[in-house]
Amino acid sequence: MNEKKLTTTKFLEYLLILLIVAFISIVGNYIGYKVNIFESLPGMAILLTVALIGYCLTEILPLNIPSVVYISLIGLLVAMPVSPVSAKVIEYTGKISMLCLATPVLAYSGISMGKNWAEFKKIGWKGILVAACVMFGTFVSSAIIAEIILKSQGII
Repeated sequence: MNEKKLTTTKFLEYLLILLIVAFISIVGNYIGYKVNIFESLPGMAILLTVALIGYCLTEILPLNIPSVVYISLIGLLVAMPVSPVSAKVIEYTGKISMLCLATPVLAYSGISMGKNWAEFKKIGWKGILVAACVMFGTFVSSAIIAEIILKSQGII
């Protein structure tokens, strides 16, 4: 089993990345949803803290579990109705749009894919065609499911 170790450098790297994502998200929340930047700060600080703790746990604990599992569990624990802080967590994080959080994450994904473009090209045209079909199928399937659910609830 690989020995895990959280170094100061790795911690600061995680913190810097999360601060950049938080900044972009807050600006997007202000521009797209007209939520005051100062209203967004507490909710973003909560989300940033939960993510940072999850990343740190991934490095500290000897289990081979992805950080998204730790982040999800911590988020659930602080937002559950039995949590003493759940009301404030929900109130503050409710002011942040999910789309504003997705924007920097998708941008980062695009950059990382562009960084490995040479590797991606090695797959060949068949691999690119399959990837395009998977992305298209996922999008269309999501749209169909959303349409069915929203119509069944009378929202549209």
